[in-house]
Amino acid sequence: MWMVKFEWRTVVFIRRAVDASIIFARMISEKSVFLKARKEESLLRKHPWVFSGAIKRLEGAPVTGDLVAVHANKGRLLGYGHYSRNTSIAVRMLSFEEAILDQEWWNNRIGQAVVIRRDLGLLEGKDQNICRLVHAEGDGLSGLIIDYYDRIAVIQTHSSGMHREIERIKNALIHELPELKGIYNKSAKVLRKSGIETVEDGFIYGEEPTDWGPKERGRSFVIDLKQGQKTGFFIDQRENRTLLSSLAEGRNVLNVFSYTGGFSVSALQGGALKACSLDSSSRALELAEQAVGLNSFSTGDHEIIEADAMEYLKGGVADFDIVVLDPPAFAKSASARHQAIQGYKRINQRAIQSMKPGGLLFTFSCSQAVDDRLFTHTIIAAAIQSSRTVRILHRLHQPADHPVSAFHPEGAYLKGLVLRID
Repeated sequence: MWMVKFEWRTVVFIRRAVDASIIFARMISEKSVFLKARKEESLLRKHPWVFSGAIKRLEGAPVTGDLVAVHANKGRLLGYGHYSRNTSIAVRMLSFEEAILDQEWWNNRIGQAVVIRRDLGLLEGKDQNICRLVHAEGDGLSGLIIDYYDRIAVIQTHSSGMHREIERIKNALIHELPELKGIYNKSAKVLRKSGIETVEDGFIYGEEPTDWGPKERGRSFVIDLKQGQKTGFFIDQRENRTLLSSLAEGRNVLNVFSYTGGFSVSALQGGALKACSLDSSSRALELAEQAVGLNSFSTGDHEIIEADAMEYLKGGVADFDIVVLDPPAFAKSASARHQAIQGYKRINQRAIQSMKPGGLLFTFSCSQAVDDRLFTHTIIAAAIQSSRTVRILHRLHQPADHPVSAFHPEGAYLKGLVLRID
């Protein structure tokens, strides 16, 4: 039986034998997902993904992009997330408690992420104003990436649900970042994979300031908002580039899969005799050359090599003291893991075999499907087959502005090693 008591703008529900959380969920959203028996355990541990195979039934006919209430088998409310039909990850959780996901909620959630980056000193320093502002599950916003480049925020929404929230995301950024001059939505390419063809990239707030100057640990870069990969740059290698800079003095450095020259600029910053950027993209190499000029390094100390990395490595790397292997993700899913492992082994073996004694190899994987242990074992296998003495000097990971939720270890996607080859 229900009894309803009305007060000033308040409805108080008094119930018998029915869980109050179910009532709250239905007040917020009529669209719900109910899980099979015992499939709620991962959500009780606050893992942010609900897989399609865990769903028992739907209520309210949710469609892709809808905010849904997620319930355990017997009705207990587990939280709210964005629903996606016909995908492996059926719900990306946003909240694990009773909540109204209004503008205030978005302000608070994005505000928490901003505070972390300010505390890390990454936002508005004289020589440091590039960082990841929101890192999807690491910041409790599965499906959302926001990168920050000197008063410009670049958004990528990786789900239909996040795409629908773009106005609230924009408003939250403006609210939490008073210094912000522009917000660029760079979601068109990733949303096409979800069947959304109507989104166009471009500024949804403000514009690029005339004195725009993105900097990373004193290094200036050319950020290509329109045509660049991801949000225009690979921010996750910031601290690893800084480590390279500290080791580069007086050395010749080869930056394989260089993109726009991040490691090359870092090497020259550290006093490298020469840095070579190798990439198959002429556009990326052009931006690498521009970045060298921005930092007032001599272009004579920087060489661009437009070539296929695999083919180039067949010729050996004996002319270099430091080699950087930072390839794109070889495995974007578990099904591609084996093929990716063979690719990592092949390129590392070619480099290790031909490196001069005392040389350093910075080698990376950004494939989420290849974990730290598997990557290390792959590099060890390459070292064994190379018949060289190989020592691991450093183990490298993504930086603090790419946080990993304790409840979502899959977020630890970047792993790397620094090897000494003798």
